[in-house]
Amino acid sequence: MRIAILGPTASGKSTLAVAVARRLEGAVVNGDPFQALDGLAIGTGQPFAAEQGGVPHVGYGVLPLSSRTNPAEFGALVRGWLADLEAPVLVTGSGLYLRGIWNQLTALPEVPEALVAKVRRLGQDLGAPRLHRYLRAVDPDRAAGLHPNDGARIQRALALHLATGLRPSALLTGVAPVPAGWQALVVRPTRERQRERIAARVAAQLAQGWREEARRLREAGHGPDLAALRPLGYDLLLEAGVSPAQARDRIVQATQAYAKRQATWFRNQLPEVPGWDPDGETLNAAFAKLEIG
Repeated sequence: MRIAILGPTASGKSTLAVAVARRLEGAVVNGDPFQALDGLAIGTGQPFAAEQGGVPHVGYGVLPLSSRTNPAEFGALVRGWLADLEAPVLVTGSGLYLRGIWNQLTALPEVPEALVAKVRRLGQDLGAPRLHRYLRAVDPDRAAGLHPNDGARIQRALALHLATGLRPSALLTGVAPVPAGWQALVVRPTRERQRERIAARVAAQLAQGWREEARRLREAGHGPDLAALRPLGYDLLLEAGVSPAQARDRIVQATQAYAKRQATWFRNQLPEVPGWDPDGETLNAAFAKLEIG
């Protein structure tokens, strides 16, 4: 049996996954494409040794920072990690990438490279937020699942729309059941506690040296790579004229909005999966919902 621990960012997924993996004598497997990138340990919230609790962790910080994997490609990579483990516990907050891991994506039509390049130039000229507004006009569902600064995914969605004339959301995902052989659980703090958790996590990341991590990467020549990571807040940490307090507040606000979209996706797309409140329920309750005793 394979376990999937799902839920929005900063909800407590990683902590629960460690507890479940320890109980099963298994390993935690990363299902987040950003946490798979090397050099982003602090900003992406990759679990440090103390947080791993002696449990094996697979797929964290293993890809070059320049990697750009789509949901299907990343899904195939994660399935390879899962195949090598007897009791894997998958952790992810990305619904679209989860569909890739579970091999539930509709085959996408080819998009001409010239069209991809054209949309990329538009992104450079207009900026991701303006492209996001356009995407929202043609496909509100797909736009709702993307951060307005997530330029790469917004561009892919728009290129797909322009190539086919169809809504990307109709091509990318649909409600699909949890695959056979899997047990899943969505970590669902209350809305207020979710907001508090995000604020505390961002504060902790900054205290751990997130800003310094971003500066080191830029000084090492990874400026273009960091520009593609705008949804994570790296751009705000390096933006001229933005004070540390302003950067913190804006990252917290953006993360809270993103977490709300994540929670909505899991509620709408996986309605049959039970939820678990990390602040109001015990670990034994989570084990019972996962049917692991």
